[in-house]
Amino acid sequence: MNQPEPARDPVREPHQPIEAYYRTEAERAGFLREIFDSTATDYDKVERMLALGTGPWYRRQALKRAGLAPGMQVVDVGFGTGLVAQQAIAIIGDPALLTGVDPSPAMMGASPLAQKVKLVEGKAERIPLPDNSADFISMGYALRHIGDLSAAFREFHRVLKPGGRLCILEITKPEGRLGTALLKGYMRGWVPLAAWLSGSGTHTPKIWRYYWDSIEACAPPASIMQTLRTAGLENVDRYVELGTFSEYRARKPG
Repeated sequence: MNQPEPARDPVREPHQPIEAYYRTEAERAGFLREIFDSTATDYDKVERMLALGTGPWYRRQALKRAGLAPGMQVVDVGFGTGLVAQQAIAIIGDPALLTGVDPSPAMMGASPLAQKVKLVEGKAERIPLPDNSADFISMGYALRHIGDLSAAFREFHRVLKPGGRLCILEITKPEGRLGTALLKGYMRGWVPLAAWLSGSGTHTPKIWRYYWDSIEACAPPASIMQTLRTAGLENVDRYVELGTFSEYRARKPG
């Protein structure tokens, strides 16, 4: 379903510092780098436990809904271990058409796509790619880890070709109390416990607790959409599945 959104001011930080993990922007970047590097080998296994509706089928359908088509040149920001990129390649038809960007070399190195696609160490706020070089930019579940959304969305605008499309996948806190409580119990309770019982590394339960805490603290969808518009993108909308899985979509004019 498409959700109408009231106007909100654009935002920079997706959420305020979560002091149980870090206190400043410099600490945030270090915390995320350490935790993603240290959980890279276990990430996909635990993600499958977390999946709910966000498995391969969902990711592929979301990309298609956003306009991804065969032959498009794709930049996947927040590549991680390539979970979104795998589905993008299934649509575009050629791994050589996809470039992955991520600040964690360990995460990229743990991807089964590591030898098949071009991988670049970088962050959303400073994408090390030329202007007007992508038909499509995807970002899967990394919005909450960006330090400056305004800067990142301006970079998306810069890297997209005129008429190029953007798809940001994210988990959003449900509007109702019951849905919020159930999802919080699952993501902050069951998933970390299951990760620990499965013998994952010591940091793995922590990253999934942080995952929920950052969802709970994240800026509201209306503010994220306004920030996309302020960056110069158009046709901004949000498609929602199950009241939780948000697909932010936009297009560069031209």
